[in-house]
Amino acid sequence: MSFGSGRVALTNLSVEIPTGQFVAILGPSGCGKSTFLRLVAGLMNFTKGTLAVAGMAPEEARRTTSRVAFVFQEPNLLPWRTVTANIRLPLELQGITRRDHGTRVQQALKLIGLTDDDARKRPQNLSGGMRMRVSLARALVTQPDLLLLDEPFAALDDVLRQQLNEELVRIWMQHQWTGLFVTHNVAEAVFLSQRVLVMSRRPGTIVADLSVPFAYPREPELRSEPEFARLCGDLSRRLREVAR
Repeated sequence: MSFGSGRVALTNLSVEIPTGQFVAILGPSGCGKSTFLRLVAGLMNFTKGTLAVAGMAPEEARRTTSRVAFVFQEPNLLPWRTVTANIRLPLELQGITRRDHGTRVQQALKLIGLTDDDARKRPQNLSGGMRMRVSLARALVTQPDLLLLDEPFAALDDVLRQQLNEELVRIWMQHQWTGLFVTHNVAEAVFLSQRVLVMSRRPGTIVADLSVPFAYPREPELRSEPEFARLCGDLSRRLREVAR
């Protein structure tokens, strides 16, 4: 992937991700992690190579039953809409009949732990963590086959971040969508995923592909296990090496 300025963002990147797998992506700042997600989502056009989502071009996949949803770093909620109306927005954009909205919105609210009282609020009346929950519910209401998450919990405090990691694992176990999760947090990558990809400095390419051996469900106590610490240490070392 090259930009008009001649800057090469990604090069020689080759990866295959099976249906239903949860994959975390680590790498130095500016290495092209977010660019890769946007290419998979069909939000950008790559310069050279091939990219397929469920056997189709990304932009075609967005228009078919192989649904793609994206959770950005910022919640990006519409301030004049209530929580319910924000979650309902992608259904409106997809032209899904209004009679189906209520049930799907309620399911999404329940899934991410928001109450009926929360649903009537506007974004300015919510905490940062609650706004991110709404952003996640807005993606999940589309019932995606592929969920792309670009550092969604980066701005949250560590305790809340860990809680939302645990919620995300629970949701993934229920629905088994394919997940790509970009993060700078090594422990977050290990706790969430079945597999961690490590990217090099720009131009980004994959320099390591590690399996995470822990079974699901992932309990909070996993973070204090020696094997968890060992794997985090290994990934941290690899990141230091590629950041030089």
